Amino acid sequence: MPAALDDIIHLFEELPESERRGLLVHYADSARHCAPQPGETFDLEDVRKDEECTDTVGIHLRVDENNHASFRVSLGHEVQTLTRAMTAILCKGLHGTSPEEILALEADFVPRLIGAELVRQRSQTVYYVLGRMKAALTVWRNRRRAASTEPDHQS
Repeated sequence: MPAALDDIIHLFEELPESERRGLLVHYADSARHCAPQPGETFDLEDVRKDEECTDTVGIHLRVDENNHASFRVSLGHEVQTLTRAMTAILCKGLHGTSPEEILALEADFVPRLIGAELVRQRSQTVYYVLGRMKAALTVWRNRRRAASTEPDHQS
């Protein structure tokens, strides 16, 4: 478990249900800070609207020379509050983590963040952003492997 994500989870676990929901709304409101900024470049961008989401979601991935991943996420106006909250939590909690750590991360931490009741009510929503982030990392990793195994065609 990445330390920053673990810290966020522990914060949520210490709160009563009403305060937990308020903190989720706060994170949802801060999701706009996770959007790509003008001039930023990414190693992979995956922008699309999936059936299980109410609007377009863009996953923007950058992996630095030290193998630390960071995400920016663009969200359409109709994206639900819980998806926005998970976006902000994951962008903050996974920042600087290696792709391998993120790909190995089990989603069992999600109920610890939002509570079992919201997981039951919104089961697809709460796992959506993490799934998209992992998918982007898988594509990035596969492209990187393919590029490193291509023969050098320089004369």
